[in-house]
Amino acid sequence: MTAQHPEPRPEPLLPMPALTPEALRTAVERLTPSRVSAFVQDLVEATTNAQQTQSLAPLRAFVHTWGVFVAIQRYPSRAARLRRLEESISAGVEDPTDAIAEIRRIHAEAEAEAGL
Repeated sequence: MTAQHPEPRPEPLLPMPALTPEALRTAVERLTPSRVSAFVQDLVEATTNAQQTQSLAPLRAFVHTWGVFVAIQRYPSRAARLRRLEESISAGVEDPTDAIAEIRRIHAEAEAEAGL
């Protein structure tokens, strides 16, 4: 009996960047240029909220959200799988339990890769 080996994961399009707004923005520009305006808008909102509340929590949430996004997008096959799962849930055709569990696994894996 031979042991089954998991399929090797393809190399990421780029290394996981530092969890700073500048490094994350550079990664978003390279991976998903269409999302740069959303990134900038979220950063402005997080900065404004941090100043108003005198708390770093909004900036931490921003870095977490975009760090996970970049970790997912670094692997096109993983990003495509996430989109298909989300579309499946939105369509409402099937029981979403398995899709939700897989989405959670993808996010947990991305958080671990990002060091979050």
